[in-house]
Amino acid sequence: MATLTRRDFAKLTGAGAAALSLGGILAGCAGGGNEKPAAGTGATGTGDAAPSQVIVSMTTGSEPAAGFDPLVSWGCGEHVHEPLIQSTLIATDTDLSFKNDLATSYECSDDGMTWTFTIRDDVRFTDGEPLTARDVAFTINGIRTAEASECDLSMVREAVAPDDATVVIHMNKPFNALLYTLAVIGIVPEHAYGEGYGANPIGSGRYMLEQWDRGQQVILKANPDYYGEAPKIERVVAVFMEEDASLAAAQSGQVDVAYTSATFAAQQPAGYDLLNCASVDSRGISLPTIPAGASKTDEKGEAAAGNDVTCDLAVRQAINYGVDRDKMIDNVMNGFGTVAYSVGDGMPWSSPDMKCATDVGKAKKLLDDAGWAPGADGVREKGGVRASMNLYYSAGDTVRQGIAEEFSNQMKELGLEFTIKGVSWGDLYPHQFTDPVVWGWGTNAPIETYNLFYSKGTGNYACYENAATDAYLDEALAQPRVEDSFELWKKAQWDGSTGIAPQGDAPWVWFANIDHLYFAKENLRVAEQKPHPHGHGWSLVNNVDQWSWA
Repeated sequence: MATLTRRDFAKLTGAGAAALSLGGILAGCAGGGNEKPAAGTGATGTGDAAPSQVIVSMTTGSEPAAGFDPLVSWGCGEHVHEPLIQSTLIATDTDLSFKNDLATSYECSDDGMTWTFTIRDDVRFTDGEPLTARDVAFTINGIRTAEASECDLSMVREAVAPDDATVVIHMNKPFNALLYTLAVIGIVPEHAYGEGYGANPIGSGRYMLEQWDRGQQVILKANPDYYGEAPKIERVVAVFMEEDASLAAAQSGQVDVAYTSATFAAQQPAGYDLLNCASVDSRGISLPTIPAGASKTDEKGEAAAGNDVTCDLAVRQAINYGVDRDKMIDNVMNGFGTVAYSVGDGMPWSSPDMKCATDVGKAKKLLDDAGWAPGADGVREKGGVRASMNLYYSAGDTVRQGIAEEFSNQMKELGLEFTIKGVSWGDLYPHQFTDPVVWGWGTNAPIETYNLFYSKGTGNYACYENAATDAYLDEALAQPRVEDSFELWKKAQWDGSTGIAPQGDAPWVWFANIDHLYFAKENLRVAEQKPHPHGHGWSLVNNVDQWSWA
C-alpha cells in the first residue's frame, strides 16, 4: 500500500476503520479470558494456531445503540454500510453497479409500481433454519412499519412472498432508488426475530456475532456455513474510541487499522501506512430560499422557516461564486479533501454543471446589481435589511467549526456578515429552516439529492421548491432501470435554464468531500473500496472478508 500525505497524491480506494476504547479491551477479546487475539496482529502465514484477524478502531458513534438489528438502524441507518451479519437481496460493487446476493434475478414493472425478486434456495440462517422469501417480506414490512427504524421505506406499500423463492414488493409510488436501500438491508429470520434480537442476531451473512462488550468492542467471526466464498479474514475486532485514543492505539501497535483525521495525519506511526480513501462525505451550507416569517413541518412538528437575506437569489449565487473552496480545504483540512460542488460529485448521477469556479468579482457584481449596497461598516444592506445572519454548526465537530470560521472570513470580502454559533444538535435543529447551517451529507446513492432538494424531501432545510426540479426527480425515480435515471438526476441539477446549480437557484453552497484517513499496518492488504459515504465507521469493513495479510 502506498503512503499518502496530501490530496495531490494519487488516491487509494482501500482503507481503514473507525472507533475504540483502550484499557483492558483487547486483552479480553474472547469469552472467559482463556483466549485472546494478539494485540494488533493477524495471521501472516508464519503460524497456524491463530485465525486470520484484524483489529480496527472505530468512532464511539459507530457502535450501534440498538445492536445489530436491521429493523432499527444496523446497516441501513443514517450511516449506511453492508450489514455483514445478515445477507442482503442485492449489493453494490466498487463501481456502484448492482450485483446479486440473495437474489438470483429481479425485475421492475413498466409502471415502476412492482418489483419482483427471485432468491436462491441454498441459504440457511446460523441457527440452521432455511432462509426463504417469507423472511425477506417480513424484514421489509417490519422496517416499513417500525417506528424506531432509521431506514425510510415509506415508498413501499407491502412486500409479499407468493412462494419460498419469490418476493414481490408493491410500491406506493415509483421509486427505483429503492435498490440502493435494499443493498444495505439485512434480512432477519421471521421465526427468530423479537425483543433482544439486536444483541443476539441470527443472520446468514459472512460473519456471526461472537462477542459484544457494550461501550468497548465487537467481535465478529466467519460464518462457517456461509453460502458464498469463505472470508479470508476469519475474525474482525472493532474497538470503539475517541480520535486521540485511536492514534495512541496505533502508536502502541494495538490495532491493525486506526481511523484518524487531518489533525493527526502527520503523526503517522512507524510500521503503518496512511490510507486516504475517496469519499462522498460532503460538507456544505444550506441557504433558506424563502423570506422569514414562514413555517415548515417535519417529523419533529412545526418550525419557523425563512431568512430575509438568503431568500434573495443574488445572495445565494454570490456566495457560491465568492467562496474559495481550495483555500477552505487547505486551511481547514490541511489539504485532506477534494473540492465539492454538489452532494454527490463524481457519482454517475452528478452533473458537471454544478461546478462553480471562484470569481469574487462576479459575486460582488451580483450583489451590486441586486441592490445590496455596502454600509458604513462594510456590511451590505438592501431595503433596510442588513446582510448579516447567524451560521450554525454542531459544536462537537472541529472540521465544521473550521469550515464555519473560514467561510465567515471569506464572506467578509463580499460584504456578507456571518456570526458563527457552535451549539448542540438539540439547540441547532430549531434553526434548521431559518438560518444557514453547516451540514455533512453523502451516500453511495442519488437519494441524497432527492432528500435535500425535492420540495417534500426530508432534508429540505433550504425550503426549496421548484416544480421543474420536482418533475425531473419524480421522472428519474420512475425509470424501471436505475441506469436510465442518471440523465434525469442531472437535469434536476441544471437543465440549461433552471435547477439547483450555482447559476440556477443555488439553495446550497458545497465545499469539499472529506478524505477518510486511516493508519493501517504496512503488511495488511485492504481490498478495493467503494467511495466512502458520510461518517467514519462500518463502511470501511464492507469487504473485510476480502482483506489479507502479506
